[in-house]
Amino acid sequence: MWYAITGIDVENSLDKRKTVRPAHVTRLQKLLEEGRLLLAGPFPAIDAEDPGPAGFSGSLIIAEFDDLAAAKDWADHDPYRAAGVYREVTVRPFRQTLP
Repeated sequence: MWYAITGIDVENSLDKRKTVRPAHVTRLQKLLEEGRLLLAGPFPAIDAEDPGPAGFSGSLIIAEFDDLAAAKDWADHDPYRAAGVYREVTVRPFRQTLP
């Protein structure tokens, strides 16, 4: 089943994000290679494709896991979580309707 993982950043998270982004992306790349990643990306802190120094306010990942517990476990081990980028993470089942 698909699960939506939403991370909400702490204030001024950009430097922390930059530091651990390679490890974060490596984990996402593994999901992609396994055919389990629907989408992933950050929420710009301002209305711009590249928010520059304003940074990001959080992230959304939609990926396939065996169950909610597995999705939560994966989210709990995200490098952004360990580095203190996220102040809050939610994991919820997701049902894709379109496209």
